[in-house]
Amino acid sequence: MQQTTKRTHKRNLFSGLTRNTFLLAFTSLFADISTEMLYPLLPIFLTQYLHAGGSIVGIVEGVAETTQNLVQGFSGWLSDKLQKRKILAVSGYIVAALSKPVIGVATAWQGVLGARFLDRLASGTRSAPRDALIAASADEKNRGKAFGLEGIGDNLGAFIGPLVAILFLFSLRLSIRTVFYLSIIPGLLAVCMILLVREKKADFTAKTKIDLSVRKFPAAYWKYLLAMAVFGIGNSSNAFLILQTKDLGVSFKNTIFIYAAYNLVAALISYPSGSLSDKLGRKNIMLISLLIFLITYLGFAFTKNLWLIGGLFILYGLYQGIFRSVGKALATDLVPPHLRASGVGWYATTVGITGLVASIIAGLLWDKVGHTAVFIYGAIFGIVGIASFMLLIQGSMRSTTAG
Repeated sequence: MQQTTKRTHKRNLFSGLTRNTFLLAFTSLFADISTEMLYPLLPIFLTQYLHAGGSIVGIVEGVAETTQNLVQGFSGWLSDKLQKRKILAVSGYIVAALSKPVIGVATAWQGVLGARFLDRLASGTRSAPRDALIAASADEKNRGKAFGLEGIGDNLGAFIGPLVAILFLFSLRLSIRTVFYLSIIPGLLAVCMILLVREKKADFTAKTKIDLSVRKFPAAYWKYLLAMAVFGIGNSSNAFLILQTKDLGVSFKNTIFIYAAYNLVAALISYPSGSLSDKLGRKNIMLISLLIFLITYLGFAFTKNLWLIGGLFILYGLYQGIFRSVGKALATDLVPPHLRASGVGWYATTVGITGLVASIIAGLLWDKVGHTAVFIYGAIFGIVGIASFMLLIQGSMRSTTAG
């Protein structure tokens, strides 16, 4: 009887999800292991090995993240235009896997910038069509769960990746450049997973012209993008959280451990938050994530306690996990089904452009004003962004509830 109850609970937990949903989650898992083997090492590699300053870190990561998100707008439109998601996604995963080892041969920050640009260009190409595949893998009432499951894969990979880096660097005593080379292995495993996804044939032919679909979006979607743009101007690269943690006295190894724990929290919260957003409405859950961001940045601005800084970084994982899964689900809710890839693509573009602005400003503040100024700046725009979200989305989101 008890075993039957457990099986029923398991079916209910993952009800509404398909084989494609799980394959796409595994795709994100391996892709993020590949990416996150490198990400916590990059700011250290740039500042200590290549002798770059905080401004360069801001430029490299700002350009990388913006490239990824900016290209999603075009990739999403192209995906909707062709109604062929898989081929674009596969090509992106292949190029991303091949570009990461190039960082290992860089002898100046410009080389890192070039490799990161190529990597994130490929990542941006794949993301919107992949997200459209995720949206199509479950019905509307289970869409939050589908994005939440993908979020588990993404953030769990981001947890495992740094641990793999620690194993290579501190247990096997490999060089930091060798870690960059080995990152190609999980990247290619991600390619294998996406190749197994079966894409459904479209029931119609898209008729969008070269307006990139922007005139077809409803007003509620534009209000959402505006609120996210205001918030995003203060949301700089996580590289500054990593640098601040290390600069306050945490060892390189423990900084990577903290970063891994942050990603584990993000992985654990992704699915529950997506599922809750199906029942309680996206707006309420999204607002929680923005408040967590504000608390974290205020904490980084005003405390020097190492234990508290570590705890705040891990708490930040709650924001990351919720924001990723619920933010995308909300974007797809607000557009017609045939424009889902465009909708999530332009949402990501908005996040990317504002992230570039935030990271460049944060780099200048880091070098010219002080480290604390980076987080005060982020907290200020966190407050303004929360107010904008509540004001602009209040009426628009009343219909965005379960079912």
